[in-house]
Amino acid sequence: MDPATQQPPSRHGVTAAEALAARLDTPMGALGVVFLFVVLGQNLARGGLATALGVVGWVLWGVFVAELALRAYVARDQRTFWRRNWWQVVFLAVPFLRVVRAASAVRLLRVARVGGVVSSAVRGSRSAGRLLSGRVGWLAVVTGVVVLASSQVLYILGAYASYAEALHASALATITGEPLSAPGAAARWLEVALAAYSVAVFATLAGALGAYFLRRGDEATPAPREV
Repeated sequence: MDPATQQPPSRHGVTAAEALAARLDTPMGALGVVFLFVVLGQNLARGGLATALGVVGWVLWGVFVAELALRAYVARDQRTFWRRNWWQVVFLAVPFLRVVRAASAVRLLRVARVGGVVSSAVRGSRSAGRLLSGRVGWLAVVTGVVVLASSQVLYILGAYASYAEALHASALATITGEPLSAPGAAARWLEVALAAYSVAVFATLAGALGAYFLRRGDEATPAPREV
């Protein structure tokens, strides 16, 4: 008897949902990267472009919801499925906060925009991990995502007067660990996070380069002759 047929129906459903997610990995990963740039562009665009990006963003959000709902439908063991995928519900719920437009909710709207940037950055980083197999390439893409996301957070919170200044400061902080010049508690927390990230990046690069040269050295060393 086939072992797959011996699985309980609930377990078989979870396995089918995981297989479906694996098949959708590449297209959903590509859409995740597109969604990241749509969200980042929407926060900077004005007029008709902002409206168009907003429509595209909500269409992509609907695709993500439909993909999660389809996998949940395929999985018969709902408790196991949602225990493994609860974080996706959080990231899908965050964009709903951006619909708040009341004048009395300016602070909430700002927090919602920051949450949208962070959630799209996390999704974009995970999507890059699905699409890229090389560690160095993935690290370069994630570093770019961190620079863009942190610069938008600084700009949204009003730490810098222009986005160009926020982008320059976040790039230096992410790559070199240079302290941010902006005042405020949010900038200080972000400064510590970016400094820790820059240390992790250089440690990862050092490990990758060391492994590369060790491998090249092993390949160049001639094998001992048999006597």
